[in-house]
Amino acid sequence: MPQNESHIHHNDETTLTTSSSQSQHCTPILTLHLREPQDPILVPNSDTLCTTTMASTNSTSTDPLPSSSSDDIAVKAVNKRYEGLVTVRTKAIKGKGAWYWAHLEPILVRNPDTGVPKSVKLKCSLCDSVFSASNPSRTASEHLKRGTCSNFSSGLKPGSVPSPLPISSVAGSNRKRGSPGSPLPYQNHALAMVEIGYPQVHGNTVNQQNQHHLVLSGGKEDLCALAMFEDSVKKLKSPKTSPGPALSKDQVNSALELLADWFYECCGSVSLSTIEHRKFQAFLGQVGLPAATSLRREISGPRLDARFSEAKAESEAKIRDAMFFQVASDGWKNRNWYSLCCGGENLVKFMVNLPNGTSVFQKAVFTGGVVSSKYAEEVLWETVTGVSGSVVQSCVGIVADKFKAKALRNLEIQNHWMVNTSCQLQGFISLIKDFNNELPLFRVVTENCIKVANFVNNESQVRNIFVKYRMQELDYAGLLRVPSPKCDPLKNFASVFPMLEDILTCARVIQMVMLEDTFKVMCMEDPLAREVAGMVQNEGFWNELEAVYSLVKLIKGMVQDMEAERPLLGRCLPLWEELRTKVKEWCAKYNVVEGPVEKILEKRFRKNYHPAWSAAFILDPLYLIKDTSGKYLPPFKCLTREQEKDVDKLLTRLASREEAHVVLMELMKWRSEGLDPLYAQAVQMKQRDPVTGKMKVANPLSSRLVWETCLCELKSLGKIAVRLIFLHATSCGFKSNWSFIRKISANKNSRIGLERAQKMIYIAAHAKLERRDFSSEEEKDAELLAMTGSEDGMLAEVYADATLV
Repeated sequence: MPQNESHIHHNDETTLTTSSSQSQHCTPILTLHLREPQDPILVPNSDTLCTTTMASTNSTSTDPLPSSSSDDIAVKAVNKRYEGLVTVRTKAIKGKGAWYWAHLEPILVRNPDTGVPKSVKLKCSLCDSVFSASNPSRTASEHLKRGTCSNFSSGLKPGSVPSPLPISSVAGSNRKRGSPGSPLPYQNHALAMVEIGYPQVHGNTVNQQNQHHLVLSGGKEDLCALAMFEDSVKKLKSPKTSPGPALSKDQVNSALELLADWFYECCGSVSLSTIEHRKFQAFLGQVGLPAATSLRREISGPRLDARFSEAKAESEAKIRDAMFFQVASDGWKNRNWYSLCCGGENLVKFMVNLPNGTSVFQKAVFTGGVVSSKYAEEVLWETVTGVSGSVVQSCVGIVADKFKAKALRNLEIQNHWMVNTSCQLQGFISLIKDFNNELPLFRVVTENCIKVANFVNNESQVRNIFVKYRMQELDYAGLLRVPSPKCDPLKNFASVFPMLEDILTCARVIQMVMLEDTFKVMCMEDPLAREVAGMVQNEGFWNELEAVYSLVKLIKGMVQDMEAERPLLGRCLPLWEELRTKVKEWCAKYNVVEGPVEKILEKRFRKNYHPAWSAAFILDPLYLIKDTSGKYLPPFKCLTREQEKDVDKLLTRLASREEAHVVLMELMKWRSEGLDPLYAQAVQMKQRDPVTGKMKVANPLSSRLVWETCLCELKSLGKIAVRLIFLHATSCGFKSNWSFIRKISANKNSRIGLERAQKMIYIAAHAKLERRDFSSEEEKDAELLAMTGSEDGMLAEVYADATLV
């Protein structure tokens, strides 16, 4: 087949272009950019192929030269591409991008005649080589990582064998340079880039060049395989060459320790089998760490035992330093998602709350199915004795998410110094269930919304129209979420709330569906369609839906605040009072009768109420009220007569028989004199949280410290006060993910496996509580996926315009 070739010399580079002479078919051109090294001895011969495939065309002719307007568009595209790459490189240098941008620099190539930008290239800052900017990642991989750049690696080691001449250059060893008659002496070229393109067409003629070129039976797809084959040849020639930098023994141990800690603290999120993944093994080899088999033994063997012993010793030391503590138990409540991943079993977590505001993990226990109150009582007391040893009086009390009426109450009666309370989070969540079960408004809204959602999802014509408009209005084409047929929506409101949220979000979309001619025709024939249309077009439907949704959102917002703030026992009464005020405002806004709503609210309050709420509220200096005389006095006027009696009874029970009357006398003094205004103002001083922006107490521990220093004359009352006001009102410490639970569930029948899983869970929980991380990995992943990163958007825009350059 006749062929043409051309040679271009520029800055010690040779560009060899080979094309076919056929004019009927447009065949690829193989363009080789060859760079001559300054010193062939210092430059390792590590020629590697990298392919960039340009768009093909089936046409044998082109339109006339573009006009000035098309030139302007092309120039703008080039400038935009260049500016985008410069921005990405700037961010990468600051640590927010790929590593290779430290060595690759975008450059703007201009027309030598007009000075107008015509293309964007990438320049290697190590060897000054210039490449196409169409795929920076691949350019970095081929040029830097595979050894083509002589200055990127450390060069040839003593005694190493030079790399063989690439097979891909064998066919072109007789290439000619300059005039056709002058022979081309043998040169050790560094093959930087192979570009396969199609010849440029001008009018109805095609530039024809003759040259022998490399022909592979598999076509262009064989080029990558050829590059891999050359890599294998190089490895056989120098088998002792290390793929990564050599690390000292101390560096390896330090790296393994950090890697193991990361693995333990991500307990469940990262599987142990991940270490065997070939990509992860390749990464370990690149950074000079040992193979996966030895690393797997390191993580699950001695290193695990040592890390567990260290975490256990830290926790026990913190507990020994504290004079008293509180046990928090969470997980007794049956949750649907626990049942899904663990076959109906619950994971109960035990933590120890200390007076200095910190918490330490104690243990995790799997409970099979339904747990009796007697069993829970035994497990709770076993935990108390396991933490306190023989000095059980150091346990001030227990806070749990279940068993307030029986197990917690029995332990409190048997041990008079204990204050056992139920979790406030569960109290507020149970209030939502109470509204769903007892407030008729919830039942009406639920039934109407289920009818609308099922009609939209199940009727094909309506569904197609809904999906079209939802995509148009909300950029999302999904259906409405509805409760599972297996659950009763009137009893399980957690499955109903997402449906209410979807219908409110798609209110405009649903209204647009009702205005379609197709739907109007359907209403003439289908009575269900007429019923749904009547509901949707009725303003009362949307007012009731919004009322139910806003009430649930209100309570859920307070629950989320409690999860983040972890309030103490003295905060319980103010929280319920705040809820009462918001519910009254809600009733007024949506014209709901207050009587039934207040009745449900007070019923739940009485179920959760504990006399310690009132006592902690009175004794905590944080809630002192300034009277007309300037004194800061306890807020007795905020209590009912029954709650005042509860304070006296509780303090009498917690005090010894000899000190009971002394405590009541000191309580009277505290009620009449209060606290010095200067100290009271210091305790109540607040500052803005830099993360949430909310005002928070500047020093949360000052309430307890005041009783131990400034109010030391109230000795008997002070001993009770410091033990009461530090108690936590919630039992949640940190959120465990599904993998966290499955790790124990999968190993519960193996003693060794269960022991290892328990150790990993202990280390992970210890690390979470130490850095006060109370969120779950699922929540973090959801936040990351929901984020719209500006850098990602910029990268997508830059690479989308690459074809224009």
